[in-house]
Amino acid sequence: MSDGARMPKKNAEPSGVDLARVALRAAKEQARARGDAARQKKQARRGGGLRSGARADGRDPMALGSAINRLITERGWETPAAVGGVMGRWPQIVGEDLAKHCVPQRYDEDERVLVVACDSTAWATQLRLLAPALVARLNEDLGHGTVRLIKVLGPGGPARRYGPLRAPGSTGPGDTYG
Repeated sequence: MSDGARMPKKNAEPSGVDLARVALRAAKEQARARGDAARQKKQARRGGGLRSGARADGRDPMALGSAINRLITERGWETPAAVGGVMGRWPQIVGEDLAKHCVPQRYDEDERVLVVACDSTAWATQLRLLAPALVARLNEDLGHGTVRLIKVLGPGGPARRYGPLRAPGSTGPGDTYG
């Protein structure tokens, strides 16, 4: 290799031009900060407190949608908000027939499990058969890995009715067979 065709070093120190750019950027930021502080001090002296000027700053009002999106991002609520949106669009995702009989109940963010309750065992079986395709569709809509499993709950049993001769503290007829 000749002297004229040298390869630049990866660990080379910044040149004078690069150092000058860094120093200029730092000086501009400091000047801007001093100017903002002086302007606020001047407004406070005039008794006006902090007022919004002609330029946009952090105190200006923002649209409600933007404020909500900012809050969701700051708090880390993206996944629960997205899953909540899916629960609102449930009939469009699974179809009208299935949505009439199967309703999403809750989403466990730690386990990434969507719990769905069905009004009959036949619809619960149908949803269990469709669960893998539905998980794929939800993950396509929400992002990979958002929903790992769909837990299907069938209908609950009939309400326990206690007769007039019920013993206090007993749990029902199964209590006597111990």
